[in-house]
Amino acid sequence: MAGHSQFKNIMYRKGAQDAKRARLFTKLIREIMVSAKSGLPDPASNPRLRAAIAAARDANMPRDNIERAIRRATGGEEDANYEEVRYEGYGPGGVAIIVEALTDNRKRTASDVRTAFSKHGGTLGETNSVSFQFKRLGQIQYGPEAGTADAIFEAALDVGADNVESSAGGHEITCAPEDFNAVRESLEARFGRPQRAGLVWKPQMAIQVDEEQAKTLLKLLDQLEDSDDVQSVAANFEIPDDLMAKLTA
Repeated sequence: MAGHSQFKNIMYRKGAQDAKRARLFTKLIREIMVSAKSGLPDPASNPRLRAAIAAARDANMPRDNIERAIRRATGGEEDANYEEVRYEGYGPGGVAIIVEALTDNRKRTASDVRTAFSKHGGTLGETNSVSFQFKRLGQIQYGPEAGTADAIFEAALDVGADNVESSAGGHEITCAPEDFNAVRESLEARFGRPQRAGLVWKPQMAIQVDEEQAKTLLKLLDQLEDSDDVQSVAANFEIPDDLMAKLTA
């Protein structure tokens, strides 16, 4: 049940972010631009750019938007210089939180993140203060219609995945970060585009929170994700199914 609840929690968090289409596109465009600048502008020779483009396509971003972002990054049309920064801290109930951002103004982003933590009873810590409670992984998610648990399991392990978890909600494949692109592309060739795929911070254990803690925690995560600078938020919480249904009703 714990794994099932955590899967639903992750789906809820991602679903809430996906609903904010314009903000999501802004985040994806930043990742495409940083990826294009960090290596060759050809996705065939730049794994990070290839993954960024795949994420944009998963979000149904128009091809013109993707190509324009690459041109802006590599053709000298973009004035902003985005930096990758990571913030770590604790939220209500002692929940560990990792915030990843791409920003052209570190002071602004740090202030926004610190304000969100303070407003909702959290504390911002130093780098690596909570990341030891997570594992960096490539994660690929398919719905139950993609195939049987056995078919997904065998195919995933054949192409280098480390683990596969299947439930009524779908299939979650995880792999080492350096294997992510190869695993994703091999699975996509066989089962089609996944529902979601990317590099994630996966909690090593989950902390269960009560109703009041959950309410405040979800507000904190929402405020963090509402920032254009924030690319992703990971947290090691677990909310029971019945409480999650009540909070999201």
